[in-house]
Amino acid sequence: MTATIALTLGIDISKDRLDVHLLPEGTEGQYANDANGLRELIRWLAPLAPARIVYEATGAYHRLLERTLGAKGLPLVKMNPQRTRAFAKAAGRLSKTDRIDAAMLAHFGALMAPQIRPIRSDALDALCELVAARRALIKDRTATLNRQKSLTIPLLKRQAEQRLKQIAAQITAIDTECRTHITSEPGLRRRFDILTSIPGLGEASAFAIVADMPELGALENKQAASLAGLAPVDRQSGQWKGKSFIQGGRQMLRQALYMPALVAIRFNQPLKAKYESLRAGGKPAKVAITAIMRKLVVLANVLIRDDRKWAPDIP
Repeated sequence: MTATIALTLGIDISKDRLDVHLLPEGTEGQYANDANGLRELIRWLAPLAPARIVYEATGAYHRLLERTLGAKGLPLVKMNPQRTRAFAKAAGRLSKTDRIDAAMLAHFGALMAPQIRPIRSDALDALCELVAARRALIKDRTATLNRQKSLTIPLLKRQAEQRLKQIAAQITAIDTECRTHITSEPGLRRRFDILTSIPGLGEASAFAIVADMPELGALENKQAASLAGLAPVDRQSGQWKGKSFIQGGRQMLRQALYMPALVAIRFNQPLKAKYESLRAGGKPAKVAITAIMRKLVVLANVLIRDDRKWAPDIP
């Protein structure tokens, strides 16, 4: 029996242009990355009813396409470029052009059948952008504080102080705007309230988790840990067995969970007991902290799935 390939469209997105490739027909085309071009694309797509439309996350360039096609109820699949590039290399496709990438995305969608997820709301999109800007300011503040230690000229010292005050004011403004967007959407507000009910998770961490992991609550616990890059990866070959380690996943989410894990170790009694048990069992502090980070993301997944806030009897 010959396996049939589901109708799959790959779209390579650039600033001004969309390159498309349709499987199994192999049809190719180009459309402008603007309202008119998307209307033409939808007019062509409407009678085809593809099973998946696969594209890569490209910052601001994919948002118009995502909003326009999502409003029509089309089955969109947004992929991490690292994953699709790894697929291309595994398939022996070393050349990289917009046309080739569109074909590669179509093949990826047809063979791997990635899960179709609903697109993010406008409020969540805005929150993601605000969280990214906040992270940039935190990085800038750290660099300024480090530079300040070696300054000797009064002018430069004053400028460093002024910059730190400016950064603090901008972070405060961003936090206020984050609250506004969270409040504007009941679903986001509920997720935020559940997350901040967990001892150790503060407001800034909750902003980051809501923005970085909108899938929380719709995943299995192992999937949640893996998506955050906190699931141990085994290494074994024949009689040899190496140490397990974590890799992949969403790096920014892991960073957002690190400080809450340290706080939880002190003030969240179930997680504190877990940490102390791991340390008493000989686990290094870094491994034990990673386990608490994993516990936090799994706990958040369970609470959001069950639509309930944290309580002292919840492990």
